[in-house]
Amino acid sequence: MSYEMIALLMFSSMMLMLLTGQRVFGAIGGIAAIAAISLWGVGGQDIPFSAAMKLMKWYPLLTLPMFIFMGYVLSETKIADDLYKMFHVWMGPLNGGLAIGTILLMVLISAMNGLSVAGMAIGATIALPELLKRGYDKRMVTGVIQAGSSLGILVPPSVVLVLYAMIARAPVGQLWLAGIVPGLMMATMFIIYIAVRCKLQPSLGPALTMDEREASKDDKYRLLLAGLLPLVIFAVMMVPFVNGWTSLVESSAIGALAALLASILKRRMTMDILVLCLRNTLGISCMFMWIILAALGFGAVFDGLGAVKAIENLFTEQLGLSPWMILILMQLSFLVMGTFLDDTAMLVIVAPLYVPLVATLDLGMPVGQVLIWYGVLYTITTQIAYMTPPFGYNLFLMRAMAPKDITMRDIYGSITPFVLVMALALALVMAFPQIALWLPELVYSR
Repeated sequence: MSYEMIALLMFSSMMLMLLTGQRVFGAIGGIAAIAAISLWGVGGQDIPFSAAMKLMKWYPLLTLPMFIFMGYVLSETKIADDLYKMFHVWMGPLNGGLAIGTILLMVLISAMNGLSVAGMAIGATIALPELLKRGYDKRMVTGVIQAGSSLGILVPPSVVLVLYAMIARAPVGQLWLAGIVPGLMMATMFIIYIAVRCKLQPSLGPALTMDEREASKDDKYRLLLAGLLPLVIFAVMMVPFVNGWTSLVESSAIGALAALLASILKRRMTMDILVLCLRNTLGISCMFMWIILAALGFGAVFDGLGAVKAIENLFTEQLGLSPWMILILMQLSFLVMGTFLDDTAMLVIVAPLYVPLVATLDLGMPVGQVLIWYGVLYTITTQIAYMTPPFGYNLFLMRAMAPKDITMRDIYGSITPFVLVMALALALVMAFPQIALWLPELVYSR
């Protein structure tokens, strides 16, 4: 059997395993192990061993449990709730003000946790009931929460970008910095859309009445200080890193410690909450480590087969596609896969193929910059795939958390304008790579 056929058999077997509902790391790692032993005999066992050692020695991986712990502390101690109370009081007088406040809430939640599911859970439990109670259109608010929660995998500290960094052998710090400007740009585009739409159709997002937003100046400033606390924690963590005073791992430790101290000083941390946060952090961290290990093993077997070279030859020589056409086809494939897979599964399935292929394309940039830029493109495309029917990940999370009067048809109908906004953002980052590359170049040039 030719190497190309072996690679095709591996890929199709892995997809079949995933469609049967097997765990991601089990499906990918199992196929990699079977292929390695079948091809190279007992010597094939060195591939997963080497991947495990590579994983254990990857120092930036220490950031993963730190940021997950920080997010759980801020969420479980209800510090995140203060943010929404602040936006409720300060943004209420505007048409669509609470929806705009929800987007801002999601940006800050993303800066705490790095997982889109965390933003979805907080948005659906805190913001959604309030928005519906204040007369907001149900399609508008479900779209806002889904779009806002998707920012969690782009705005740092993004856990997905940590995973991409490990597979692509790219610096985590540069990837996180590359995600800041596109993430804020996308959030700004969401806010502009909401503001314009609610200005033209005030019934979609009515302003709060004087009675509903009544609060003394002292209460307003108290809520402002309480709501800005997560932002202060983020600044305490990121400013030393951006200025080069600390490494990324040291900054993540500062962030976790700052969140813990804030929860203790506000008297919201209990032993039960601490145990819950530690247990959840351990579970999520171990899950990602198993997935990374499986992806590295699968990628090593693919490299050994020369599958990447075969695909490169197919696209560039046999089909004669230009580098930009290949890049667009890759993004379209992510959109298709996003209808039935989550971001992590998509990355570990195609990263062994796509990342080396992207590095060989002549896109007018150094390879290091191409890998950073492509990480941002992948993440934005994944965000769009999360919200694309029929099986977008966020669609079903929203259905699970929304009230019964919000139907699946409402949820499908709510995401169309936000998907178009995200597609525009993706096109801008593809056309102007410096949107993503400017900040990493600025910081690391120091």
